[in-house]
Order: sequence, then C-alpha cells, then structure tokens
Amino acid sequence: MTTSDQHVIRVSAVVLRDAAGSVLTVRKRGTHRFMLPGGKPEPGESPAQTAVREAAEEVGATLDLEHLRELGTYRAAAANEAGQEVVGTVFEHPGVHAVAPAGEIEELRWLDPAGPLPDDLAPLLAEHVLPALARAAG
Repeated sequence: MTTSDQHVIRVSAVVLRDAAGSVLTVRKRGTHRFMLPGGKPEPGESPAQTAVREAAEEVGATLDLEHLRELGTYRAAAANEAGQEVVGTVFEHPGVHAVAPAGEIEELRWLDPAGPLPDDLAPLLAEHVLPALARAAG
C-alpha cells in the first residue's frame, strides 16, 4: 500500500431518480453533506454488490444487479473524513419507489440536477457525478 492509498476510501454509490428525474441524496447522522446512497464494500463484494446492499440498508431500496448501469469511477475529497479522498464507483438504477431513511441515514433530499445546486453536497456528487449525468442527458 502506498502512502497515498492510506488516505483513500473506496466506496460504491447509486443514482436513484424519482418520476420527475430528481436524484435521491442522503445525509448521514452527525454529518452536514448530502451524497448518494452508498458506502464501503464488505469483504468479497464487487462494487455493484456493495451498491445494492448499501441502497437497501440506507434507504430500503430493493435493487436488481441486472439493472445497474455503471456511470463511472471518480476520485474526490471525502465529504466527512478530513484529509481523506474517496474513490467511488457510481451506478444508476431505474424505477425505485418508496424510499425512507434507515440505518445511519438521518435525512433524504431529492435534488433537481438541472436546477441550482445547494452548497452542502459531497464533492464526489457535485464535482463528478452531477456533471457526468448532465453529459449523459445532453
């Protein structure tokens, strides 16, 4: 492990949208930044398996591995761990309904990716995921 790898947190996350195209964001208990549902892998999990498990644990969404589409892997400053970076593999999944905060999630917020962006978004979401979604829609 190199010195730079000691400060890297690997995660998977998933873009979930409502019927209007808004993106689901979550805020973990004790934090201030909103991010996509997701988290760190358990031993032996693929990035896609991590995204499916974390979506179920955090917002009660039942996702199908077959319907995940990889958006990309991005690197940014970690939202909640000072001095750390996050490398996130991000997926999209269609048609998820009836989500609610669960586990470590304190708050859900739907974000219109085409509207003005709030200043409390995680860097990975604001700097990489939302621009990638805009390019894909473009």
